[in-house]
Amino acid sequence: MKMVTAVIRPERVQQVKEALFQAGISGITLSRVSGHGGEQEVIEHYRGTRVMIEFRDKVEIRMAVSEPFVEAAIQAICKGARTGEVGDGKIFVQPLEQVYRIRTGERDAAALTPVTETRLSPA
Repeated sequence: MKMVTAVIRPERVQQVKEALFQAGISGITLSRVSGHGGEQEVIEHYRGTRVMIEFRDKVEIRMAVSEPFVEAAIQAICKGARTGEVGDGKIFVQPLEQVYRIRTGERDAAALTPVTETRLSPA
């Protein structure tokens, strides 16, 4: 099991969500975040004052997936988020020790996405 975290452009959320759903991944969490990566600072004028915008608005998508879905999740995120410009984002993959579904008490892979490996489409 892995925790897949992606930080992407806000305007690409819909495309990433659709790509993940097509890959059979529906359990996702979204958070609005700000960050600074490879993009250059932008100077804007606000009420007659120059303001340097250092941090950009981003969206963080987190999902816990079983091993067969890790590569599918990465490919779906790349497909939906890529514009080819600096600032497209990053994907982080971390190991997960345990997962529990609160409602049923299921553990680990049984507590993750209800779709089975057989639904994975070949990439």
